[in-house]
Amino acid sequence: MSKLQAPIMKNEYYDVTFEDLTHEGAGVAKIEGFPIFVENALPDERGKIKVTKVKKGFAFGRLIEIYEESENRIEAPCPIYAQCGGCQLQHLSYEGQLSFKKKQVEQVLARIGKLDLNKVKVHPTLGMNDPWSYRNKAQVPVGEREGGLVAGFYQKRSHDIIDMERCLIQQAENDDVVQAVKRICEKNGIRAYNEEKHKGWLRHIMVRYGLVTKEMMIVFVTKTADFQHKQEIITQITEQFPNVKSIVQNINNKRTNVIFGEETKVLWGEEYIYDKIGDVTFAISARSFYQVNPEQTKVLYDKALEYAELTGKESVIDAYCGIGTISLFLAQKAKNVFGVEIVPEAIEDAKRNAELNGITNAEFAVGEAEVVIPEWYKQGNKADVIVVDPPRKGCDESLLKTILDMKPNRVVYVSCNPGTLARDLHVLEQGGYETVEVQPVDMFPHTTHVECVAQLVLKV
Repeated sequence: MSKLQAPIMKNEYYDVTFEDLTHEGAGVAKIEGFPIFVENALPDERGKIKVTKVKKGFAFGRLIEIYEESENRIEAPCPIYAQCGGCQLQHLSYEGQLSFKKKQVEQVLARIGKLDLNKVKVHPTLGMNDPWSYRNKAQVPVGEREGGLVAGFYQKRSHDIIDMERCLIQQAENDDVVQAVKRICEKNGIRAYNEEKHKGWLRHIMVRYGLVTKEMMIVFVTKTADFQHKQEIITQITEQFPNVKSIVQNINNKRTNVIFGEETKVLWGEEYIYDKIGDVTFAISARSFYQVNPEQTKVLYDKALEYAELTGKESVIDAYCGIGTISLFLAQKAKNVFGVEIVPEAIEDAKRNAELNGITNAEFAVGEAEVVIPEWYKQGNKADVIVVDPPRKGCDESLLKTILDMKPNRVVYVSCNPGTLARDLHVLEQGGYETVEVQPVDMFPHTTHVECVAQLVLKV
């Protein structure tokens, strides 16, 4: 087959066998080695597809009929699963999802990281006993349809809002509050923001829920700072939901897909709600980064703590520390912990959380990890263990170089993107580290996302 000539044509029908899933959850079939990506198809299934788009090295298709189903195929329980873009794997059994995520991690570690999987132990994915109703934060866009408000999730590949009463991966309490707030706003004549016309007022409703404390925060994201019928709306919310401890307004008057604007003000109650992960209490503000699945966050952090192998004598650096979630876990077992984070508000939250828990052996600095940590190293500050939990793009090259210069005994890498994890592990391995084991953790059941914790030790 010529590289320029695909063996298939657009709008034609083909019988195929699916052999894999992409990291986005689409089934992969091949015709004469040419890959075709098809939503809602699973490995080991045979079916008929219609080719919808042909690119230079791959194609997309639509599933027309399944001749042979995978033993892992199930009926998606969500009534709007086919339209909503929030979940990608509800048609795959939970055991199948956990296996898929392990395989995904193994594939990128071998292909991108060049790791020998005979030497690096990749454990089975740690899943949930009940993989539903786990999200403690709902942030839903608000729109208008036939004169009424709608609040839900965007349809796949569009900005059309699907109105929904219940999201099966959200805490039910969040769904109840979102729908009640929508009805209260509608009753009081509140208009939704229209992103095409840049008119209207209410852009998003966000609800945060403390899984342990049961405390709730409601955030109105609005185009302008005014708030018609504010007192009536607050009274109606607080009378209906006594667990609500905080009502906040965020103003975003820009034409943007970014949810939050710069200005945030408390309308009623407290600036923070509280929650616990393990023995550590966290203060959570409207814009705090706080993991949306606290139950699995504890699983993730317990594994990071295990891989750090702390005895109470170690100095630990926590790069990308956020509001101090991992730092405060580590501080319980380390001599001292130094956290760094680029967002000033997150560092203020981290300091407050340390104080809240009576933790005195954790210090926090504002700045880019790739700038601050090399500066610490120049000043003679070394770490026995470095923990990194970078954004999806992975670690900055200069931070990886500093880790290699500093030579801590162990590196614990917490990752939300197996591809960039594999890339960075390859760099660290080339620089004298050995990847011992990798633990995938299912933080987001029914989606294609997977978190990992990797343990690296310095070769002697």
